[in-house]
Amino acid sequence: MPKESFLVNRIKSVGFALKGAWLLVRTEASIKIQVVIAIVVTIAGFYFEISSTEWILQIFAIALVLGIEGLNTAVEKISDYVQPEFDVKIGFIKDISAGAVMLVSIASAIIGLIIYIPKIFQ
Repeated sequence: MPKESFLVNRIKSVGFALKGAWLLVRTEASIKIQVVIAIVVTIAGFYFEISSTEWILQIFAIALVLGIEGLNTAVEKISDYVQPEFDVKIGFIKDISAGAVMLVSIASAIIGLIIYIPKIFQ
């Protein structure tokens, strides 16, 4: 059987990634909330005409939160698959993963406040 080309493999990889992103948004309540927040702050960015640098920071913060949330979901799903029963060690792993989401979310909220508070109170 001939090996597929580099381009075909990349196209398939993008397809798998899009499927994974869609599954994440479709099945996880927390990511749905974060997507709504991302849409709201994106609309706010247009409304307040934020600078290019502020857009970069905002997009990076949104992507970081959504990406880490995706990794957290993957850790939780794999943990539940490996050990479906309650396990203290699995709980520890899941708590660390959730903590990473919390840290990134706090940092992103601070970035949002730095961007928007001066614009709101002008």
